[in-house]
Amino acid sequence: MRAKRFIYNTLLLTIASLVIRGIGLMFQVYLSNKIGAEGIGLFQLIMSVQVLAVTFAVSGIRYAVCRLVSEEIGLDNPAGIRAAVKRCIGYALCFGSAACLILFFGAYRIGAIWVGDKRTVLSLRILAFTMPLIALSSVMGGYFTAVQRIVKFSSSQILEYLIRFFVVMLLLGLVPPGNLEYACAAVSVGNLLGEILSLAFVMTLYFFDVRRYGKARKKHPGMTGRMLRIALPMALSAYARTALGTLQHLLVPKGLQKSGASPEASLAAYGTISGMVLPVVLFPIAIFQSVSEMIVPDLTEAQMRGDSALCSRIVNRTLTICLFFSIGVFGVFFAFARELGLAVYKASAPGYFIRIFSPLVIVMYMDTVADGMLKGLGQQMHSMVYNIIDALTSVIMVYFLLPRYAVTAYVFTIFFTETLNFALTIKRLTKVVEVSVPLRDIVLPFLCIAGAVNFSLLLLRLIGLPISPAPLVIAVHMLLTLLLYYMLLRLFSCLTSSDVRLFAALFKQ
Repeated sequence: MRAKRFIYNTLLLTIASLVIRGIGLMFQVYLSNKIGAEGIGLFQLIMSVQVLAVTFAVSGIRYAVCRLVSEEIGLDNPAGIRAAVKRCIGYALCFGSAACLILFFGAYRIGAIWVGDKRTVLSLRILAFTMPLIALSSVMGGYFTAVQRIVKFSSSQILEYLIRFFVVMLLLGLVPPGNLEYACAAVSVGNLLGEILSLAFVMTLYFFDVRRYGKARKKHPGMTGRMLRIALPMALSAYARTALGTLQHLLVPKGLQKSGASPEASLAAYGTISGMVLPVVLFPIAIFQSVSEMIVPDLTEAQMRGDSALCSRIVNRTLTICLFFSIGVFGVFFAFARELGLAVYKASAPGYFIRIFSPLVIVMYMDTVADGMLKGLGQQMHSMVYNIIDALTSVIMVYFLLPRYAVTAYVFTIFFTETLNFALTIKRLTKVVEVSVPLRDIVLPFLCIAGAVNFSLLLLRLIGLPISPAPLVIAVHMLLTLLLYYMLLRLFSCLTSSDVRLFAALFKQ
């Protein structure tokens, strides 16, 4: 029953993540067609500032409410759930309102001086009003995760994206062509309206859902202290990591300009990589983000029981399956990068960078899962330190290398820091549990994906469907390649029947 619940929740999270990422990717494609690579670059700079503001607005509250509500459930004290959520709502309103005021009144200094582009000021002022909304939504997300009613919160996120997409499409039609300041402002208004309606929806769901736990009839004197002890350490580490990440993003266009590129070309190059290529490359990672989140309780429970053998089995099998998956995605992106870039963005530059970044898929996907395992094994502080090291290294490399080596340095920086983070994470993981992935399980998948790519190209060419940038054609090639890859993994016993039965067990009843 526990395994079935794990699979069920993981499946729900995966589907929701894929839907949200799918809508987000379509949104990025639409924006790139409307405002171009330079506009995407400008909006990515705005988003990098927003991410820093959101980090302050949230200040670790999602994890705190999830932990507090889980503790009250574990203590069989349902009345304490309302008290925990109320404390967290107060915390979120304080930090969210503070973030709103700082961003609104500091927008000119941040946009014109720090970012170096006055066109960002209007959008930053609009986005300031989303801060309290996002903080409250984080509380709701933590609550619904703790009570394992994931669909309710995920539906609000999907609603938010759909509203944002619809509003932006309407507003961009009113913006004069080439006016990137108002175009970014239109997107920001879409974000604001999406957050408002999404929060109203999820709060309504919460008020109906929390009724089952009854009202808090007594005071809970230690609740605020418990909340602060959980949230504030998480917040401080997030501040450092996000501040460094934001600084890196702000330095990239400036570094490209110092290398000799024009401001427009610098924004276009930055927008192509950060706003167009990476969303495509990272799209499939939603599957293992869900796994890394859902695996935390199982690893924690096994560790608390002292069952190191079970911990090792969970870690090794999950890492191996993630490796198979990431190698398959790498092969598809590498083989069909040019056609995929043309099909999605109607431009050749994204396809060029998709092929360059395709080997990094293996590192990024594996790091996502390994990072989740560290948290499940109580090593979250090490994970935070590694992420800060990653961000600090990125800032240093961008600052010193981009003025001399331009886009090449930016690509190298991403490769180096992602690999460094993964190496540190795996090294720590091996100190906590025994990690062993056979060489056979590393070599055979590469041979399988190579065979799958070539066989699918040959088969489809023989039936009159050669590779081309047409969306349907490239989709058929990619899906057939992945199907053949799966069949070859089964043929060579890389994937076993027990792995398949694990997922099929969900549907037996």
